[in-house]
Amino acid sequence: MNMKLNHIILSLLAFFAISCGTRKAEQFQALPFPDVMPPDIMENAQDRAEYMASHWWDKLTDEERTYPSDSLLVSGVSKDAVEQKFANWVNVLSMIDYAPASKSVRRLFDRTLKCEVKDTSSNVFETFTELVEKYLYDPNSPLRNEDLYGPYAECLSKCDLVDEGKRTAYGYDAKMCALNRVGTIATDFRFEDKSGRVRRLHDVKADFTVLFFSNPGCEACMTIINALKESPRISELISAGKLAVLNIYIDEDLEAWRSYMPIYPEEWFNGFDPDFVIRTDVLYNVRAIPSLYLLDKDKTVIMKDAVTERVLDFVNRFVVL
Repeated sequence: MNMKLNHIILSLLAFFAISCGTRKAEQFQALPFPDVMPPDIMENAQDRAEYMASHWWDKLTDEERTYPSDSLLVSGVSKDAVEQKFANWVNVLSMIDYAPASKSVRRLFDRTLKCEVKDTSSNVFETFTELVEKYLYDPNSPLRNEDLYGPYAECLSKCDLVDEGKRTAYGYDAKMCALNRVGTIATDFRFEDKSGRVRRLHDVKADFTVLFFSNPGCEACMTIINALKESPRISELISAGKLAVLNIYIDEDLEAWRSYMPIYPEEWFNGFDPDFVIRTDVLYNVRAIPSLYLLDKDKTVIMKDAVTERVLDFVNRFVVL
């Protein structure tokens, strides 16, 4: 009898312990995001931006931090708040040069990894891996940036905590992201127009070139085509020889491509890849169509896989007649 009573009491104690623990977790008030500010003595705007980019996550990813992490919280801060701060951080990264930006990305990885090693129940490492992929590599993300995703993917490809299959995939992603980085010369290729004339990307003469990978029948492509066609500024700059639009088809259905000739403006360079090497030899990381690049006079990449609004904003603000 006593043994049975003891068993009941122990069961009740265990129940109340679990209930109290659950209630405590449910009642935990999410903390505000722990912002990091640059030192007051730092007055140069670029220095402040680089400091913010590097130290943005210092407090949240402190391995000694012991606040709850669950489906709603990341180290005591709501996941929604962390996600918003991540988007803000990406905007800060876009304001600074590639070298400090990529260094900041690697620093974030190192800190989240330390959190995981310190406490395997923490979701910091997992959460940031998901956010990096969602915001920097998803083709539908307006903040996508392969140049910034690449360093993180490279770190993941060498991390023992990641499954071997995923490490291989991340390694491939990192390699692809390294193609035609901003600040490098865009890879040259041949293209053929509807008359059969063959030219090369590097032979296109203009102060700036919009390189546009598109497909016939693609609704998103038509949205970009219409945006470029309807921009008076684009038309003026093309007429003045300051801007060129190179619209390239990289697949094999040439009949479908030719059927779209009436839609493509005559003043554009409209061509296809006659050698089918852009995709097969992976000259460019065209993961999704459409894809826009902006190149300068020397064919240096200014923007890579950019959203239309960014390209138009740059053209309107910085390309002069």
